[in-house]
Order: sequence, then structure tokens, then C-alpha cells
Amino acid sequence: MRIAVFGTGGVGGYFGGRLAQAGEDVVFIARGEHLRALRTHGLKVESLKGDFLVQPAQAAEDPAEVGFVDAVLVGVKAWQVTEAADRLRPLVGPETFVVPLQNGVEAPAELSAVLGFGHVLGGLCSIISFIAGPGHVRHVGAEPSIAFGEQDNRRSERAERLRQAFARAEVTVEIPRDIHVAMWEKFLFIASWGGVGAVTRAPVGVVRGLPETREMMEEAMREILHLGQARRVGLSDESMRKGIAFVDGLQPGATASMQRDIMEGRPSELEAQNGAVVRLGRAAGIPTPVHAFIYRSLLPSELRARGQLKS
Repeated sequence: MRIAVFGTGGVGGYFGGRLAQAGEDVVFIARGEHLRALRTHGLKVESLKGDFLVQPAQAAEDPAEVGFVDAVLVGVKAWQVTEAADRLRPLVGPETFVVPLQNGVEAPAELSAVLGFGHVLGGLCSIISFIAGPGHVRHVGAEPSIAFGEQDNRRSERAERLRQAFARAEVTVEIPRDIHVAMWEKFLFIASWGGVGAVTRAPVGVVRGLPETREMMEEAMREILHLGQARRVGLSDESMRKGIAFVDGLQPGATASMQRDIMEGRPSELEAQNGAVVRLGRAAGIPTPVHAFIYRSLLPSELRARGQLKS
């Protein structure tokens, strides 16, 4: 398959790198020093699953230089999706499909609004990784896995082809029976863990180990459970159990990506995670007091990181 990775960060770099390592025709869309390093030295990935180097690495800044591809993996941050949707138009031909890998649940709709419903799948991934330097991605936690599927949950040949490509790359991959349930189940734990972690400035071992912060995290998960059910997503008590089990299985020092961005003074996915819970909860008439507290507590830091708050 001809696959473009739009956003070659910790997520796009890892999963695109594994595909390229396995022989798929992968081109990375990047900018600045990262792009120059990819072109000069290739893509270096340090991973708990084994280090590897993609060299040469196909890389471009302008999607128009690449042209139509079979599939696009969108690895930008959630707050960059709308801008990315317009920029990746030159990659999208009549048969191209786009797979968002963001945290949150709104990216498929945002991409569909620009590119058309038929070009967009639902998607999610699990990995703790980040850019360690230009052309260098580091995977430091969680078993890397990826899931995607048609937004109407029908089985499709195109999704199956991509699943087989990831399987050949020895990446854990799944086409869930219901992609919306899968996305909301991830949303349930990532927004709750990341939000509590960001407010407390504590790694997951502390968050889950202290009764008070563990209760706060579980209450946050429960709010998302009730919100998803109000929106007719098929979440259940089992979704809660899975979310708690995932967090309990992480290495004690692990932190969520939103938490790391906030703690390091960078723009984060606050609006797409805890902010989205509050916004969607208000629209559905579902109380979300824990997420409201998290969102309001973190908003000054977020605005400061975006240059919208000076003091």
C-alpha cells in the first residue's frame, strides 16, 4: 500500500515507521528540522519492542509533492485536526481513506466535514511515545496497538488491507465490531487519567495508588461512561473495568501525553479531552463536575501556553 503519515510525531513516527520497516510504501509529512533529519539520516525509532532505523525515509513537507495515496494516517494533535484536514487534501484521491489516531472522539467528524464521510474511518491507538529529537522517536510505555474501522461499522476490503499491512509489520491491530465504542472506551480512560495526572502533576503510579486521586479518576471515568450512554454509544460497566485495568497495568512512572504537554508549558489537547467532556455533557444534559473542575483548573495554563494569557 502507498501510505502517507501526516504528522510524524511519537504516534505517526512509530506506526508509520513499523509499516516502512516491513516494506510498505510509506511517506512521512513533516516540517523543519524533523523533515531535514528524516531526509538526511532517516527515521530512528527507539522502542521497548526493539530499536530500528528507516533509511532512506521518504519525507515531504508539501502533500502536493506526494499526490494521491491509498491511505493517510493522521498523527497530529487533536487540536490540529481541522487545519490538517485542509492541508492533506492533495493526498486524497477517489479511493483514498483517512485514519485519525488522535485522543478524543471528534476527529472523524472534523475530517469528514472537510473531506467527506466516505473518505474517513474511525481510529485510535495505544502507545506512550514522543519525539526525542529531529528524526528520532522514542517509545517508552504501553503495548503499541492500533484499531480502526468504517464509521458505519460495516466490514470493508480497504480496512482489511490496512489491517493486513499492520499485521505484517507485527503491530497489534484490530478492526473492532463497533469503532465508536472502541474510541469512547479509550476516551474514558485517557481523558480521566490525563486530566487527573495534569492537575496533580503526578505519574500514574501515584494517581492510582492514593485512594483520593484514584477515586477522582474513577469518578471522571464514570462521567464519560454516562455521557457516552446518553449519546447512544454502547458503553457498559465492562468499559469501566477495562479502563481501570489499563491504567492499573501501566508502569508507575507513566504520564499521559496531555499531562506532559501541560507540565512542560506546551499547547495541549485539553479542549479535545476534558473540555470536550464538559461541552458534550452540557449538550446532552449530563453533569460532568469532575471534568469541569479539571478543565477550569488547567485552562489558565493552556491559555498561557497558547499566548492568550500573559500573566
